[in-house]
Formats: sequence, structure tokens, C-alpha cells
Amino acid sequence: MSNTIVVGAQWGDEGKGKIVDFITEQADLVVRAAGGSNAGHTVINNGIKYILHLIPSGILWEDKLCVIGNGVVLDPFGILEEMAKLRSQGVKITAENLKISETAHLVMPYHKALDHAREAKRGDKKIGTTGRGIGPAYADKIERGGLRAVLLTQPDVLEVELRERIIQHNETIVAAGIEAVPVEETVQKVLAAAKELAPHITNTAVVCHEAIQAGKNLLFEGAQGTYLDIDHGTYPFVTSSNTTSGGACTGSGVPPRMIDKVVAVCKAYTTRVGSGPFITENDDIGDMLHNMGREFGATTGRARRCGWLDAVMVRYAVMINGADELAITNLDGLDGLEEIKICNAYKLRGEVIHYPPSTIADIEACEPIYESHQGWKKDLSQIKNFADLPDLAKAYLKRVEELTGARISLLGIGPSRDQTLVV
Repeated sequence: MSNTIVVGAQWGDEGKGKIVDFITEQADLVVRAAGGSNAGHTVINNGIKYILHLIPSGILWEDKLCVIGNGVVLDPFGILEEMAKLRSQGVKITAENLKISETAHLVMPYHKALDHAREAKRGDKKIGTTGRGIGPAYADKIERGGLRAVLLTQPDVLEVELRERIIQHNETIVAAGIEAVPVEETVQKVLAAAKELAPHITNTAVVCHEAIQAGKNLLFEGAQGTYLDIDHGTYPFVTSSNTTSGGACTGSGVPPRMIDKVVAVCKAYTTRVGSGPFITENDDIGDMLHNMGREFGATTGRARRCGWLDAVMVRYAVMINGADELAITNLDGLDGLEEIKICNAYKLRGEVIHYPPSTIADIEACEPIYESHQGWKKDLSQIKNFADLPDLAKAYLKRVEELTGARISLLGIGPSRDQTLVV
């Protein structure tokens, strides 16, 4: 398989967990390199639904090594809760198959309090964060005031540093009208969590490089999507890390020259969660999908905003990520439609453009330019081979390839592992 990065080509929630799970069969290591517990990957196998937030999807394969890289911000309580849930579903998690970078930064309870405080202060200009403390944790990292996972192996140092940080941040939290984080109670809870997590903490950059030298295949599991990237997304309605393919390198310690392939994942339509501009948003599509029980966030349970496929976004994401291939998910979500639209360009103040503008004002001023395709009006969910797809579905996918400049290699026609077609 070689070393492959899987990224989202939209605003996250593209079904990356399912695609990563499918590709994992050919991998030896599965690596998370960015984001935190604000990510939500859902994988359904043998009728069992697994929801992952911090732990790579590869954990569902017994013979794979999973790595949480240095670019991730780690919630100690969140990952322990996730581990307990997965173990209750029969998943094996040990210090041998789950490694956590000693230089990953920690998300503490005061980060969550700060997250809520900052969102409340924004009023009508809320970004729509998950409230899980991701932004404040990355802010501490950049300001060189964060706590790193290696401290989970040094309880004496951790206790002193943590107590100091709680007292320091409580001033801001209380000033915002949020209840202060209890100092001693929090310290004791974190120390208890540290004892459980310490065996997993190691230098994961070395783990990855030794695996590459041994001829093993690495699969980098993206979190969120291209348009939530702190640099390339719809700023400021973004997350706080680099969710594009470059982030997989900086967030793991594996250099670009060791990457062989990038797979960009996108839905057959477009969704986003939270605030921010959405050029192809369509309430009718949203109502249809929600009534089907689809498009509710794995992390928050929030109903996602929905719309037609925006090929302008995906084309730019293919370029930014250097994507060799596309994996299209949720094609079956369009099964019942007579007409299916694709946005192939924007009109911005009278000018036709073929890339997303950089400012929110310009994005909000854009009008979608649509082309129309006839729907296939057939249930795709039981199809086992790509060749058996209706011709109209194949024509839709061919047009997506033409508009985005990337070859479609995988196709999702349902939530289960076995509802993935190789193209």
C-alpha cells in the first residue's frame, strides 16, 4: 500500500473513519496527527457501531499498531472514556497497540471552561466550536504555556505545573462569568488518569520511522476537513490545527518525502456543522437527509447543514492536499432524487470564479453556478461491484472526476465496511 494520508475534502464529517477502516487492511500503522476529541469517526462492522474521537480507527483491527501523534491535543479523560467504551464492545487496547506521543499537548478542564467563555463572549459571532477545549489547548501550545503528554509519566512535575495553570486560567474563567475549575479535585483526577495512560506514552516519531525502515505501511488518518484547516479553511470558522495533508507530516514527525499517496474523502453532497458560510446549502436536501436519519454529528449529535456537492471546494482541496485519489461516500444518500445538482463555479459580484475566495465577505457574496444531472432513482446500498452501478450514477461520478481533477478510487454506498466499492 505504501504510506498514505487520508484527508477530508470538505468541512469534515466526510466519512473518513469508514474509508480509513477499509484501507487499514493493507496498513501496519494507523496514525492520527492533528485535532482532538472534537473529531468523530463512525465505523460500522458486523452490525456493531463504533464511534471514535481520539483513537485511530485502526484499533478495530487486532493486528494493527495505532499512534496518536504530536500534533494531536489529548483529553486524558476523554480518551479513557473512549477506551472503556471500545473495550466494552470487545476491542483490545493495550500499551502495545496504542502509542501516544510524549510531545502531544494535553486538553485540561480549564481549556473547556475557557472555550465556553470565549464562545459566550462572541455573542452573535460564535464560531460554533464543540466546547471541548481544543482551541484554548492549541493556543496554550502556541503561547508556550501548554502541558505535554510526557508529564503523564512524571506525576510530581505534573502536579506542580497543573496546579499553577489552573490557578492562572481561573482568573480569566471567573472574569467571564464561568464557574472556576476546582484546583485540588482536578489535580487528583488528572493524576489518576496519568497513571492509566503513562504506559502508552512514548516517542512516536521514532516508532513511525522505525516502522518505515522495517518496510511497514503507514496510514495517516485525517481529522476534520480541508475547510476547517487553520490556514486554508473558511477562517475564522475553522478548527485550530492543520487538517490538510501537510499537517500529517508536522503532526507525526514523518517527513513529506516518505509520503507516497494522498486520498481525499468527500461526500456525494456537502455538509457542515456549526457557523460559517455555505454556498451550496439547501434546506430541502437537509430535510430529506435528516428525515432519513442521516447527517447528525458523531461527536455532538448536532444536525448537520446540508447542500449540493460543491465541486469548486473539492477541486481546491485536491490541489491543496496534492490528492492522487478521491473516495466518495454517501452516494446512496442521493438515491431518491429525480434531479441532482453540482456546483461547478461561483459568481462573485458578476465575475465567474473557479476557486474559493479567502474572505468571509467574498464567500458570502458568491452565488453557486449549478449544472443538473438526472438521478438514478435506484437503491444502491446492496450493490457489490462498481460495474453494477446504474449508468446514471456512473455518469455523475465521472463528472465529479472531471470537475475535481482527481480519480475516484473508493465509493461508499452505505455505512458498513462491506458497503465500500473499489472503483
